[in-house]
Formats: sequence, structure tokens, C-alpha cells
Amino acid sequence: MKKLIYIFLFTPIILIGQEYLTYNHNGINRDYIYYEPDGLPDNAPLVIVAHGYSDSHTSIMNYSGMNVIANQNEFAVCYPKGTTDNQWGGQNFWNVGYDFHEGYSVNDIDFLINLAQHLQVTHNLSAENTFMTGMSNGAELCYLIACEAPGFFKAFAPVAGTIFPNGLTNNSCTDFSVPFFEIHGSNDDVTLFEGDANDQFWGPYLSIDSIVNLWIDINGISGLTIDTIPNFNSNNKFTISYKYTSSIDSNEFWLYKHKDGHSWSVDDIIVEQEIWSFFSKYLTSNNPVNLSEVNKKSNQIKIKTLDLLGRTSEDKMYVPLIDIYDDGSTHKRIVID
Repeated sequence: MKKLIYIFLFTPIILIGQEYLTYNHNGINRDYIYYEPDGLPDNAPLVIVAHGYSDSHTSIMNYSGMNVIANQNEFAVCYPKGTTDNQWGGQNFWNVGYDFHEGYSVNDIDFLINLAQHLQVTHNLSAENTFMTGMSNGAELCYLIACEAPGFFKAFAPVAGTIFPNGLTNNSCTDFSVPFFEIHGSNDDVTLFEGDANDQFWGPYLSIDSIVNLWIDINGISGLTIDTIPNFNSNNKFTISYKYTSSIDSNEFWLYKHKDGHSWSVDDIIVEQEIWSFFSKYLTSNNPVNLSEVNKKSNQIKIKTLDLLGRTSEDKMYVPLIDIYDDGSTHKRIVID
């Protein structure tokens, strides 16, 4: 009987493919979809994909094409679902600072980080190679997390997003140092490329140029390469790439400025392929952990210990445990004496 219970408890860890699941965060059951390609190796990367306002996790999974890219490149994908507001009958949203969400207290930053840590542990994914992308409201969540909780996600690739100062602590972003790849249309009529400091619906938000300049100022990077992507459709909807790089730092900001509107689909490029191409530049190997070296890392602070089911645990003899540190890293260990 004991063996049967053990197998049942661990079944969710070894399931492959697509799963519709829930994760309890701050007393709220949050829905998400987890997709894992068949035969995914241990320590594979994880990509979080966040939907837009009034959209859903199912919808963005269906149109983003990210599962196909995951199959081709061996990484896992998670599509979380926002909570529901009381606008126009109730819409799914991420709490990024919209004017009409003033007073909402849901902490989506903490939710996404905790969910990612949960997936890293339960599916043995890489804590070093966890990335995030999103569309519109989900893209704005990328910026919010990068500004408010830097250091957890390896890189971000927002699509048609911006920064809402009202969603930031003290209305400012001062530690915006993670690699970024923004894809944005000059004809976007929802999130204007030039921003809108006087928007009376969503609230004031930054232009894409000002976001790029903010990132450049914080990171001290000025190298720029500009290219025009071939217009295979011959419809004059050119996409221009602006890549800001440094000769002494691997940190980059890529901007693809296209002539389509507020959409994931863009002429002449496959957005999900471009996103993974950017993320893959920042993949790091996951070498076995030397525990004697771990003990020397005094700058790390252990925040909790989990068992293989993702539950908080104390040290137990002969039980696999995962220590979670404040920089997002994890260390696996077994207590034998």
C-alpha cells in the first residue's frame, strides 16, 4: 500500500505533454497550462508566456506557436492566467497599474515567481534558464517584473507592451538591467509606439523610445546595429531591428519595430522563433552542484526548502530536497547523516 501511494503522489512530476493545472497563491487558486515536450531532459529551460488583457492562457497558447518552438528546442512552457476584474462583465488581467485597476491588490509579480519556482522543482527544470514573454498586458507584466523584481528571469521578450509608471514603486524603474527584446508596431493603435502621458483610459504610459533610452542609461550601453528584415511579402511592411550591445557586456536590448498593429503576428518574421533566438543567447549550462562551494556563497540567502512535490519541508534523512535562494537559484541535496 505504501508503494502505491508513493507512485500516485509522484505521478504529476513525470507526466508529459499539456496539463491544465492550478496553483494556490495567497489563498487564490490560479489557473495555468503547463506544456512539456516528450522526452524533455532534466534541467531544461522554462519559458513563461503571459496573455493580454481580457484574453486567456488557452488563447495565447493557441496563437503564439510557442509549443512548436518548445518541441524543436527542448524547453518547457507555462501559460498562466490572470485574475478577473469587474470591468465589462469581468476580464482576465495582470495588475500592472491601469487606472481602472486602482485599488486592486493582487500581486502578480510574486505569483509568477512562485509559480516558476514551483515548476522548476516539480518538473526538474533549470533555475538558471527561466525566461518570460507576453502579449500586451502580459508584455507589460514583463516590464513590471524586470523593474520591481530583477534577477529571477534570465531575459524578457515583451510583444506590444510598455511601462505604466503608476504600477511601479515610487513611479520609477531604477534597476532595469536584464536583457530585453521588444517587438512593437509603429501602427499599434492600442499601445501607441510613441506612448501617451495623458491617456484617460489605461493611464499614462511610456513610449518605446523612452523605455529603450531608460535601459541604455541604466546599463551604460551605446553600441547600436540597425538592420532591415527582408520584406518577402512585398507589401512595404518593413521590420527594422535595433540591437543595442556592448563590447564588454553580454547584456542587450533588441527592438523590432514593424508596421503591423497590436498583434503577435508580424509580416516577414515568426515572432516565437525570434523570441527563442534571443533567449537562447543567454542559456547557461547547468553543472552539478558542489555542496562545499555552495556553502562558500555567502552572498546567497536560502529562503526555503522544498520536497520533490514543491511543498515546504524541513531537513529529512535520505529524502531529496531542494533549497531555494533569494537570487532564484536552487540546490538539490540529500541528508545522509
